[in-house]
Amino acid sequence: MKVLPFKIPKPEQDAFVYQVDYVPAFYDKLHQHEEIQVSIILEGEGTLVVGDSVNFYTKNDILVLDSHMPHVFKSDVEASENSHMLSMFFTKESFGTDFFNLEELHEIQPFFKRSKHGFKITSNKKAIKKLFLQLESASKIERFIILLQLLKIGATAEYESLSSFIYNKKYSDNEGKRMRHVLAYTMNQYTKDITLDAVADVSNMTKNAFCKYFKKRTNKTYFQFLNELRIENACRLMLSQPDDAISEIAYQSGFNNISNFNRQFKMIKGKSPNNYRKNPSS
Repeated sequence: MKVLPFKIPKPEQDAFVYQVDYVPAFYDKLHQHEEIQVSIILEGEGTLVVGDSVNFYTKNDILVLDSHMPHVFKSDVEASENSHMLSMFFTKESFGTDFFNLEELHEIQPFFKRSKHGFKITSNKKAIKKLFLQLESASKIERFIILLQLLKIGATAEYESLSSFIYNKKYSDNEGKRMRHVLAYTMNQYTKDITLDAVADVSNMTKNAFCKYFKKRTNKTYFQFLNELRIENACRLMLSQPDDAISEIAYQSGFNNISNFNRQFKMIKGKSPNNYRKNPSS
């Protein structure tokens, strides 16, 4: 199976797919698929790369990823023995070309606008979780009704965008494999020193060609992305290891210089590490 594009297995007559992932770790390869994905994390935590942005996910997060949006879940296997996610996959054409353009469904249009960047739903989470938990025993028509209910809530709930940049061109197989190798290398090595020579070698490109390639597809430099990955890991560690010194967390996240860590943290998060630890949600 090719990683990019990734095909969601679907019975021929089914308009959409309900999927249960209960595994030691989620599928940790960069991929994209035609379907819009709506998921809830029931167990596990880790890093989620969506488009150009690095996020971390945890239990009870509700995530929406748009059609053909490149993404990768990287489970933290030390934080949880298992990863458990419920998902629904569908396209805007699943129920007919103009179904979602019906006047009766006008109120869910904001859902599709939000999904262009991917988003995390931050309110109404108990109601959404209850709907997801009903899916396993629901009939096909009941699942269809639940999907519409999820879209309605997702169109009006409070949310946070997951990505700031939309790359409208679908990855070719070769591009997908190249980015997959680059991200896999980065996510496995980011706590260590990474040189431009090393990552360019992974991409099988010259340094200059790789820099242009990465910037075109993510709208940021490779080292901007690397620093965001390290800072997101530091944020997760500050919440899960509250007794650890910030300097130790910086080192665990790949920073050898505390001044650089503080500078990068404030640039990316808009506050100092100390302030973030005291009030991470503001």
